[in-house]
Amino acid sequence: MIPSCEAFDFLILPGLTNSGVDHWQSHWSMAFPNASRVLQDDWDTPQLADWLARLDQAVAQGKRPAVLIAHSLGVALAVHWLTSRAPGRVKGAFLVAPSDVGSPEYTPDAVRNFAPLPRKSLPVPTITVASSNDPFVTLERARALASDWHSAFHDAGELGHINGASRLGLWPQGLVLLGRLLNRV
Repeated sequence: MIPSCEAFDFLILPGLTNSGVDHWQSHWSMAFPNASRVLQDDWDTPQLADWLARLDQAVAQGKRPAVLIAHSLGVALAVHWLTSRAPGRVKGAFLVAPSDVGSPEYTPDAVRNFAPLPRKSLPVPTITVASSNDPFVTLERARALASDWHSAFHDAGELGHINGASRLGLWPQGLVLLGRLLNRV
């Protein structure tokens, strides 16, 4: 069991196009009554300022300490938010499959306004999880980003973009890693 998970609000930050029903984030949103997805008005042509405003609202509405649970473009959102605001009740961030938003080779033009990614230490404990065969970021780049953020890093092996296509269900390995993060907040 994840230590003290009921003591936190889990704010789910999906990436581009949202997370479908087979995505581990969707499974976690259903499994944890204290999890809520931060909904965006435009999932297909995202604007960083709009997404930041939605995250501001979600953080302001909660009462318990919060942990950001981010995937892909949601990682870029989390990192921009953490480096531009006082973390307040946000006590940690679980960062999965970060998108290389500045790379035309790996990332669609629609997310270019999320570039550049902040490359400085994050103010809360974090874990960055990446796959060795992610089509949107190399393992080396993900590891370098984690190092810049002073984030613990975990190589999850060959899981693609660690999304619905990876068929992870509740993603037990991810739950173990989340538990490690919660032990640090």
